[in-house]
Order: sequence, then C-alpha cells, then structure tokens
Amino acid sequence: MKFSRNWMAEFVGPLDVDAAKLGHMITTKTAECEGVEEHGAHFAHVCAARVETVEPIAGSHNVKAVVETGRYGRKTLVCGAPNCRPGMMTAYFPLGVKKIGGVESDGMLASAAELHINGDNSGIIELEGVEPGDAVPGCVPDVLVEIDNKSLTHRPDLWGHHGMAREVAAILNRPLKDPVDLSRLPSGDSPVKVVIEDFSLCPRYSALLFDNVKIGPSPLWFQYRLQSVGLNPISNIVDVTNYIAAELAQPMHAFDADKIHDLTIIVRSAVDGEQAKALNGETYTLDPSNLMIADPKTNLAIAGVMGGGDSATDAGTTRILLESASFHAGSVRKTSSKLKLRTDASMRFEKSQDPANTVRALARAIDLLEKVCPGIKLVGGLVDVKQLPAAPAPIELSIPWLQNKLGREISQAEVTDILTRLQFGVTEKTPGQLLVTIPSWRATKDIAIKDDLVEEVGRMIGYQSITPTAPASPAVVPPDEAERLFYRALRRQCASQGFTEVYNYSFLSKGEVEPFGFSATDHVGVLNPIVQGQDLLRASLLPGLLRNIRENLKHFSAFRLFEIGREIHAQPQGLPDEVPHFTAAVYAKDDGSASLFELKRLAMILGPGVTVQPADAKSYEHPARAANVLCQGEAIGRLFEFHPNMVEVGRAAVLDLDLRRLLALKPAVSKYHPVNRFPHSAFDLSILCSLRELTGELEEKMRALSGPELVSLEYLRQYTGAPLPDDVKSVSFRITLGSPAHTLTNEEVTTVRDRIIKGLEQQGYELR
Repeated sequence: MKFSRNWMAEFVGPLDVDAAKLGHMITTKTAECEGVEEHGAHFAHVCAARVETVEPIAGSHNVKAVVETGRYGRKTLVCGAPNCRPGMMTAYFPLGVKKIGGVESDGMLASAAELHINGDNSGIIELEGVEPGDAVPGCVPDVLVEIDNKSLTHRPDLWGHHGMAREVAAILNRPLKDPVDLSRLPSGDSPVKVVIEDFSLCPRYSALLFDNVKIGPSPLWFQYRLQSVGLNPISNIVDVTNYIAAELAQPMHAFDADKIHDLTIIVRSAVDGEQAKALNGETYTLDPSNLMIADPKTNLAIAGVMGGGDSATDAGTTRILLESASFHAGSVRKTSSKLKLRTDASMRFEKSQDPANTVRALARAIDLLEKVCPGIKLVGGLVDVKQLPAAPAPIELSIPWLQNKLGREISQAEVTDILTRLQFGVTEKTPGQLLVTIPSWRATKDIAIKDDLVEEVGRMIGYQSITPTAPASPAVVPPDEAERLFYRALRRQCASQGFTEVYNYSFLSKGEVEPFGFSATDHVGVLNPIVQGQDLLRASLLPGLLRNIRENLKHFSAFRLFEIGREIHAQPQGLPDEVPHFTAAVYAKDDGSASLFELKRLAMILGPGVTVQPADAKSYEHPARAANVLCQGEAIGRLFEFHPNMVEVGRAAVLDLDLRRLLALKPAVSKYHPVNRFPHSAFDLSILCSLRELTGELEEKMRALSGPELVSLEYLRQYTGAPLPDDVKSVSFRITLGSPAHTLTNEEVTTVRDRIIKGLEQQGYELR
C-alpha cells in the first residue's frame, strides 16, 4: 500500500524528513516499508501556459503553436492534440528543443495522462483559474512510502493516511490534525430507512441522502492525489468514496437513490441461489453465508465487497444515498474468497474496521462533496442504525512489570507520554500502576492485554535501545517424559533391525479409506483441505502405509518400513481421540514367507512377553495369514499380510500396534539377573502333532511341564513328509535347564526330561 508524504503532512505539518529516513523511521517503529519513491517530480518544472497562436503544418496533422509560459517566456512548439486552440490555458513542460517534421519545437504541451493526473490522453489538459507561469493547481512533487500489506494485517487503522499520520505524529512528537468535523453531520429525521437483520454481521450502518447531484470529473488536484496512491479517478462521487477509504480507511459506497425502492435499505443474508450483478459487470451466485445490501424488491450490493450494477450512479444520477457501514471481518473474508472477488473495500473490512468510523467518514464526505460537486444538498438527517459491542475495560499496566518485560529502565512519565502520543487514555491508579484506555480504532482485534502495551512502548523507544542480555534464570533440563523416551527407543530398535521410518500426512481421501472397509462418515472431516480430495483425518495408519508400499515397490524388490503416528477417531462429544499407533511393513517380491516371522520377532523385541494368536482375517488381510498380537493376555494390535488384491506384486506383511496400550503394559523397570555361575544342560525333543497345530501352543505346554529349572525353550525346526503321514508334522525344540545354586546332575535333568515326555504323552502327543 502506498502513502503520500504530502497527504500525511496535512495532518502532522511539514515533513521535512529525508524520504529514506522517513521510510526507515516507519519500518523500525510501525510497519515494514518496502521502498520510498519520488512521484510527480516533473511538476517542479511544469507550469500553466496560454496558447496565443496556432498554425497548421503542411502535410501533417500537427500544428505549430506559440504559447506564453510566464515562467519560461514565449515558446514555439509542435502539438498534435486535437483540442489545441488559441486562448486556452494548458500545461507546458520544458523538454528542450528538437525538430518535429522539420519544425523546431521548444518543449511540449501535455495531456493529463502524460502528467500522471489521470488516464485521459485524448488532448492536452485544459486549466481554469490560472495565469501563465502558475503551477498546475494542487499538483506538486511528492514522495510515496510503500508499506508491505502483510505488516498491516493487525492494524486496520493503518489502511488510511490519517492512521499512518497518527503514527508519524507520535514518532516525531507532533500534534495530529483531525480532518473530520462531526458537527457537519445533519440532525433531524432521515427519509432513508435501514433494517439490519443480524447485528453480529453488521453492527452499524450509517447513511446520508444527497440531492442536486451532478456527475462529472473531479478537480485535477483531487484526481492527482488519488492517482498518486494507485487509485484511478472515475467520477466526482466515486472519487470521494475512494478518497475517504484512502484517508480514513473506511470503505463507502454511493447508490443512485432513485434506484432504491421506498428509500429502504435492508442488510440481510442472501437467499440460496440468489443472483447479484456487481459493478464489474459480472453476475455472482450467492448463498446464505453471503451478506447482502438490498431494498424491499431487489439486491443492491454484496456487503463489504462490491456495489451492485443495477443501483450504480451514472451520468443521469441526481440523487445519491451515501452508505458507510461496518461489517463482520470473517463474513466479508469468506464471501470474498468464495466469490474470488478481492477489492479495496473487502481488504479493509477483513481487518476489522472501527465501527466508530462510519459517521466520521460521512462527516468527511460532506466536506469533500461540496468541493467536487458544487451545489450538492443534504436531504434530511443522518440515519445511523447500530448495536455496538461494549467498549473494552481499561488495562492495568504495572511499570516495574513493563520494565522487566522490556529489559530496560523506563520512567512512568515516559510510558505515559508514549501512550498518550499514540492517543491511548492514561491515568495513574497508584504510583507505578497505570490504567490505560484503548482507543476504538485499536480495540477491534489489536490491543487487548497488557503485553500488547509493552509492544507499543517498546517499538516507540526503539528495540535497539534495549541491551541484549542472557536469561537470568539457569537452564533446567526438563524431566524425562516416559512417552517420548518410549518412542525414541522404538525408533532405535526398528532402525537397528533394518527398518526405515516414513512420515505420512494425516489427511486421506475417500478413495483411500474405502478399500479397507472404513466408512468416510466415521472419519473426522476437514472443512478446508490443503489438497482437493484430502478431506478426511486418518483413523488408521494403514492407508498411508499401503501407499508407501505401492510407491516403493516400483523401485525396490525388498524393503522394510515403519511409522509412528496418531489415529484420529471421532467422538460423540468433544474433541477427537488421538491414539498413537505403530505400523511396520516387510515387503518382498519373491516368496516372502519369512516376513510374518520377522515382524513377530520385531513385536517381541518392542514388547517383552508379546505373543501372537491366529484370528479371523479382515477384508484387507490375507485370509490365512492374520493374527492378534497379545501382551500380558491383552490385545494390542494385529499381525497380518495384505490381501493379494491390495498388493498385486509380491507379499507385504504388516504389524500394527496400539502404542497407548503397549506403553501402559510395558514394565517401567527391568530387573537385573546375574549371569548363572553354573553350567547349563540341554537336550532336544521332537514332537509329532497335527499339521494345523500351532507351534506356539505346543511351546506353552512344554513350558508348563518344564518347571523352575527351565532356562530357555528354543524352537529349532519343523518337518513334514515321508515317513510321516500327510496330516502330521514333527516339531523340534531345544530345552535348556539350569540352577542358580548348583550344577544339575544327570538324574535331575533326566527327571525333568521324563516329566515333559510323560506330560506330552498324556495329552496325546507322540515323540520321535
């Protein structure tokens, strides 16, 4: 956004500060300045001139004109403008002598476009009320300060020149002139009626009715000022609304009063599917989330965004209704975004404009309209319908607390002076304790707590005045958090087993969850997804893991992946439940039969005492390769292989664990067991059992029969084939026995061995 130094100087007095210094001053104390540039420097040399004679040039559309410039004397020049005629007053620009079509031309007569006053290049500019040698009225060299819009997001008052001038006045410690005279507002009843359906969306709507309006161009000085800050002059009435927006940061709009039925304004939500024709000629389809300005029969404008085409002023307008309203910032932002229609008005309303500004803008408009539209008349009084929020309570500010926050000494008098210059109300509650009243233009969404006041004082004294010091309090190592340490251990253990960690977004599409049999309605929806279609929060890590497998199998024949993340489950009330989960996958393009055993081993490493129990397969699991993972008898997850329909090439085994349950079950302290000083004894047993019998169940039976002398029970191998029947297998184990007190004798070992064999035989097993 561009700010004119001349415009600000009208409120703070002459700004004889160097342009670069002015920009630096604003950057360090108020908002980021992106650059400072001169504007209209040519007006130091341009002057009014009277055309004395005009002669045609043979064979050319140009003419030779003799002009009296006053300042530079009489000049002869070539002019191609169709309106160049004797007696007219225009603008002369001394560019030096050059030949045009064989005729010497000393300087040029300029159009308004060439002078950067407006876009009119149809002819040379025509001046009134000036003499040769005079400057072009109101057009003087200027300096423009460009401010980064992002740095003004929290400061709606800085979207106007008066607000920025207030900052400059505070920095330079100068008085601030207010361009608004509220006494200009007319009293009495207004012929205009205003109805607001929802004051939360429109807390204030003010308007004035004017008669004897004549639409035409604004004075040149008025156009030049608008053009200098990037606004195109349109007509005197529209130019006034733009001028006030640039000066007071209050958007306004002028309706043709004769196009408003019953002179009644209704601020309402749009009807679903309602069509609105805007000033830009486009027609927009609205819904109840969009706020409208309407009359009893039709819509007039999209509130806070753009006026309507059917109620716009034109050359035949004789009466205008000038509105100045306050709209809910979020409502305007949503409407602007949905319609993809960003305007100067919407950008200002999105920043939460001060509701007190509506009547100030109208009072200012009365002054300006009288200058640009002579003879204009007010009809009736001010209509001002409002339901304003309560003013914020004063903020208690402790000077010792503020000094501690800033990190430097500052007196109460200095704090009071700074806040007063920024137009806060300051009173002393007790020595060292102030009560600070927030001005309305800073109370919308800017200043709310005492910490905000620290920033105000800090930026005005200059942060460079604060000596950087290290924190006085010693750094204390935070206590270990069991969950964080647990996750770190999981990552180390997985990495040591050759697994690579992956990170997936928490957002899924409907197409990604449905193959797992999950319902999209059971997921938490995202109102504003970062990617189209990714509008569900994951209730399982499996869809993301499957995506990782499918992408990696394009490049690798075997790999191991794991992820630690949160499943997000919707709850009937309150916030969703976020459950930490661990998933791991082992993929191989070959047989891959060992993958499930690898993941079983990983599960036993991650959770001591983990066992696996076969279970019915889910729709996305292999029908014969699915199991529950148990820890201390409680289910904590699943071990399975993806169904061949999910992974068409190769085999992918998956481990899915509930980390919340695993952490709760895992012993907090591991006990130390000294190394046995006495040698162990081991023997092997091979048991014949049913082909479908689980090795793990057979192992548990042997453990129960082994007694306290058992040191370890290790699975060795499994055999099927001749001479065994087709439905029988042989499973071999190695049993290791020992005692912490002595070396076991042959008799003790034989006793345990016989007990195991006899117990198995009693349960119907045969040993080889």
